[in-house]
Amino acid sequence: MDKIILNGCRFYGYHGAFAEEQTLGQIFVVDLELTVDLTKASQSDNLDDTVHYGLVFEAVQKQAEDKKYILIERLAGAICEDLFEQFAPIQSIKVRITKENPPINGHYKSVGIELERSR
Repeated sequence: MDKIILNGCRFYGYHGAFAEEQTLGQIFVVDLELTVDLTKASQSDNLDDTVHYGLVFEAVQKQAEDKKYILIERLAGAICEDLFEQFAPIQSIKVRITKENPPINGHYKSVGIELERSR
């Protein structure tokens, strides 16, 4: 199946289990892989025959920046629910959310989760 991919989308949000995360906020990096049949779009060159990734970005941005969740697992679940509701052609979603600077004592590049959901 065909894919639409959005990599490295950066949002400033207030998600986390610690009070500091919910007060100070931090950057969340979101990667999306959307399974969509792109056959018609690949032949027609018409935006109406695909999923507009600019609108997908805006939907994810609303979840990441306008909402507040304790768990990034819940943020990822909410993103999937919202995208399925708004974009009927999406058959499945893989979403990865990364925190580059969580309040964990130690040395690491980042921490994160990945969810896969299908209709």
